[in-house]
Amino acid sequence: MGKALHSHRINIRVTYQETDGQRRVHHANYLNYFERGRVEMLRAEGVRYKEIEDNGCMLVVTEMQVQYHSAAEFDDLLELETELVEVRKVRLRHRYRLMRGEELIVEANSVIACVGRNGLPKRLPDLGLLR
Repeated sequence: MGKALHSHRINIRVTYQETDGQRRVHHANYLNYFERGRVEMLRAEGVRYKEIEDNGCMLVVTEMQVQYHSAAEFDDLLELETELVEVRKVRLRHRYRLMRGEELIVEANSVIACVGRNGLPKRLPDLGLLR
């Protein structure tokens, strides 16, 4: 994937319920962090995800590639960078980097498709991210 078309950062504090018995973030919870990053990127551009859905467009994950480099732990303060790297008629590609200070914890790539309420592909609405 090439250069980012749009980038956004948020801080995430690891809560106790996101961890396993060793107080490390359970691997599935990183997917929730990525979702939060995408939603907050849209919000920063004045687009509410709820409004997208209210207008009949669902943004669904069709691919997710995740590489775990280290473990985040309870009470860590993390920084998530979410980058939009490609926009097609019905698809978005994102890249994620989750850091604890200078340490890379997780990196990932996703493909998000726009579908209508009938489950069929639908042209993406103007999300304002390419201005």
